[in-house]
Formats: sequence, structure tokens, C-alpha cells
Amino acid sequence: MTKIKVLFLASEADPLVKVGGLGDVAGSLPPALARLSAEKTGGTTIDVRTVIPFHAAVRKKVPGAEFLFDFAVPAADGPLQAQAFRTEANGVTIYLIAGEPFGPEAPVYSPDAAVGGQAYIFFSMAVLEFIKKLGWKPDILHANDWHTAISVYALKTVYAADPFFKGVRSVLGVHNLPFMGAGGEAAFERYGLPPSRYPLMPWWGRKVPLPLGLQTADRIVAVSETYAQEIMTPEYGYGLEPMLIARRKSVTGIVNGLDMEAWDPLTDGDLKVNFSVDTLEKRQQNKTILLNEFSLHPDPRLPLLILISRMDQQKGVDLAVEALEQSSIKDWQAILLGTGNPDLEEACRRLERDYPDRIRAAIRFDGKLSRRMYAGGDILLMPSRYEPCGLAQMMAMRYGCVPLARATGGLQDTILDADQDAAHGTGFLFKPATAVALAEALERALAAYANAARWKTIQARGMALDFSWEKSALKYAELYQELSG
Repeated sequence: MTKIKVLFLASEADPLVKVGGLGDVAGSLPPALARLSAEKTGGTTIDVRTVIPFHAAVRKKVPGAEFLFDFAVPAADGPLQAQAFRTEANGVTIYLIAGEPFGPEAPVYSPDAAVGGQAYIFFSMAVLEFIKKLGWKPDILHANDWHTAISVYALKTVYAADPFFKGVRSVLGVHNLPFMGAGGEAAFERYGLPPSRYPLMPWWGRKVPLPLGLQTADRIVAVSETYAQEIMTPEYGYGLEPMLIARRKSVTGIVNGLDMEAWDPLTDGDLKVNFSVDTLEKRQQNKTILLNEFSLHPDPRLPLLILISRMDQQKGVDLAVEALEQSSIKDWQAILLGTGNPDLEEACRRLERDYPDRIRAAIRFDGKLSRRMYAGGDILLMPSRYEPCGLAQMMAMRYGCVPLARATGGLQDTILDADQDAAHGTGFLFKPATAVALAEALERALAAYANAARWKTIQARGMALDFSWEKSALKYAELYQELSG
């Protein structure tokens, strides 16, 4: 039996701190890796440990974190002081790195790109110095997104000749390529980081964390198989596609998982009526309760469309608004939940004003309401222009809500179109990022809803799918094994 030591770097990790989807991944994947038995991995166990900044939000969650030691981060203007702490969550050791950029009042993500960029470059460099002092040498350094990408770059540059890091391999997880971390350029000279000289690196990326990580990581992992292919195209590559194409053999995709225990309609405490695939008839009660909550007339003949989303262009909220306005079939009700772009928020409010008998707009973030909507809605609208992985479609299917989504990224990898695959379909997909294409897919979904037996079959298939993190963890374990030789 062999053991592979993995250090998992992230800017956030649930349950200590969660701002976005990365928090879900960093909070769920390491525990899933730690739980893998040698029998399932072919004789390998994973000793995985997570490291995140000691954010102000984390300090509030774990005021009793164990202090380990002080250490210094080399810098041109004199060493910077940092502190290391340790805690545990879900059976995984979590190291917390503190230092001036992550003071007691600092937010997880600064609105100032320069402040945020320099803070996370400090964190990336501090992690490498931390594990040297700790004396725990990982086999795999698994960084995530731009916030920790410099650690990967520094391994191949600043620390290339350091004997401690000899043999350490690196993985860089790409959760959202357009967010690259520009703004921290001033930190490069401070920490002795050389600009990239790679011929395929665009001039603007020579001092930007994510492109540098993509250049030097031993393996690049996008968060779905389709997204791994998409980032190598002009539409999704944002100018990095030539470099990624050149590195094609190092790029792979592994779809994220879902916490199947946390998202279980049979045990969800936020639901008035619990149900399962075997008691699907009870689900209707949640729909009635939800409609009453929003003062909409309960009518089982009318499908309830739901949209649960950050309000921005990426998520295609504008496409949903336009499609609902243009829909030739009006026999439906809709509830739209989310916050973000003020123009899109107003567009949703306008829909409610124009169709007061059928549409409601809840312009806020409300996690408990989202669960009730998954449990009571019939069709989830998810018209994302791009979606590296996506979790909402998995949550919806788990709760018997049928997704209608654009065929992109993880949406394409996790949903089978019920019209294209009658024997296995779990939802409805459309390809062009247009309101017309969405409206056409909606008409197909409404036609399916009208056939109660067919609709129940589609629901049941989605509820039966295994989105557990164990499936993803096994693929990561295989990747680590390949890298470790």
C-alpha cells in the first residue's frame, strides 16, 4: 500500500469560509479524498491537507485554532512575518496562514484588484515557506484558480533549485478561467518572481497569476470534461487557448461533485414536506406551499419555472427574461431568485410587474428559499453563456426539479436531453446562447410536462443519479497516482 501526500490550496473552504463555488469544492473534495479506501484506489491512500488564508471570517468561526509557529516570507524589502495555525473540519487537517494582507478586518476578496492580487501572491509564497518549516513535504501541490496559482509558478522558478521541493508535482484546478488575478504585478519584484518568457504567453499575461500557473503546472484540471475542451477554443480561452492547446496532453476535466447528504430531499430540514424518489407524489405539497408563499394560485396543471442565479450576463439571466417575455405558451408560473447586476434585477422586477398573476421576482440571496424552490419547482432555468461545472442543475435533479440548460461546460456533462435520449434523459438542453433557442427548449419541456407519466420518469432518473464527491475523488486519486509515478 502506498500513501500520496496532497496539499490542497484554496482561497476559501466550507464550512470555515464560503463565498462561491470554490468554497464548496475545497470543503468537499479533500474529505472525499481522505475517505477513499485503498481497496477503491488500487492500494493507495491519500493524506490530504488543506491550507487557506486565516481570513477574518475564519477567525470568527474558529477562535480556538491551534497556533503552530511564526515564520518569515522572503521579500526584497525585508522578510514579511506570517503565522501558521491549525484546525480540523470534516476529518481533514486545515492549515491557516495569517499575515499583514489578511488582517482581522480584511475581506476574503478585496474590491481593489491591486490589494487582492498582492494579498494572494503573498499567500502563495507563504504556503511554500510554511511547509518547509513544517517539514511536511507533499507529493502533490494542488492549487486552485488564480488565488493560489503563483505557488505553482514559484515551484518552477524561485524554488526550482530548492532541494526540499525536489520531486513535488503540481496540479492547478481551473474553476473559472476569465478571473485571472491581474492587479498584483507590483508583487513580482518584491518576491523575486520572474516574468514569463514562454513564447505562447500573451504579453499581458507575463505577470498574471492564472496564466503563469497554467504555463507551469504539471497537470491542469478543469471542473468538467466539456469545460476542459472549451478553454482551448477562442470563445472560452480568453487569449490563452494557444498555450492551452500546446499543453493539451496536460489538460483534463473532472466534474465536481455534490454533497449528497447535505442535499437530500428526504432529510432536508428546510422543507415542509420531505420526500424521495419512492414518495415522489408528496413533492406536490412543497409546490403548493411555495406558490402560497408567493401569493400565486396553486394549479397542478401549470408548471412552475424557477431561476436561482447570480444576476449577471454569464448566467444568461437576460436570455431567461427575454424568453419568458416572448414565450408563445403562457401556461406556466415562475419564481426568479437572485441578486447582482442592477439592470438584470430590474428586468426581473419588470417581469413581475408585467405578469403579476404568474411571475414573482425575489431579488435577494436566500439559501433556505433556494432549497424550497428546488423542492417545489418543476423546471429549473439555467441558460448560462458558460458554466465551468455548475451545481444548481445537480441540486435541482436531486430534488426532482427538471433542468433546462444551455449545452455548455458541466451542464452538458451532467444533463441528458430527454428528447434526444428518450431512454436516459434527465432534462432539456439548447445550444445557441439566444432567447429564441431557450424559448424553443422551454416549449419542448412544457410538452413533456403535459405528459404526467413521462415527466415523472424524467424526474425519477435525475433523482437517481449519483453526483457524490467520491466519484470525483477517485478520478483525482488516479491523477495523483499518475503524477507520482
